[in-house]
Amino acid sequence: MVGMLPYLLLIAGFILLIKGADFLVNGSSSMARRFRVSDLVIGLTIVAVGTSLPELATSALAAYRRNVEIAVGNVVGSNIFNVLFVLAASAIIKPLPFKETNNIDIGMVILAELLLFAFMFTGRKRLLDRWEGIVFLSLYAA
Repeated sequence: MVGMLPYLLLIAGFILLIKGADFLVNGSSSMARRFRVSDLVIGLTIVAVGTSLPELATSALAAYRRNVEIAVGNVVGSNIFNVLFVLAASAIIKPLPFKETNNIDIGMVILAELLLFAFMFTGRKRLLDRWEGIVFLSLYAA
C-alpha cells in the first residue's frame, strides 16, 4: 500500500486542481457580473494573480536563496509555456475568437518581455535591479 500512496496523491492532486480551476473560473465570473466588471479585467487581475501566487512563492524563495536562474527561469518559462502550450491547447479544444480589445493585452506582453530583455542587458549587465522591479510592479498596477 505504501508504494501506491504517491500515485493516489498524484491522482487526488489532479482532481483537486481541476475542481479548484472550476471554482476559480465560476467564482471570478460571477464576481465580474456582480460588480459589472468585464471578464477580461477579472482574468487579467484576480485570476492571473491567483494562478501566479505559486510562481511568486517559488521565485521569491529562489531569489532569497540566491538561485537567480530558478527565479528568472520560472517566470520566463511559465510565460512561454502559457502562450505556446496553454493557449494553444485551449484553442485546440475550442477556437478562441480574437477581439481588437485583446490588442492591449498582447501589447503589454510584448512590452513586458522587451523591457525584461532591455533591463537584463543594459545598465549593470545581467542584473535586474530593484528600481527595475519597481518599474514592472508599477506597470502592472497601471
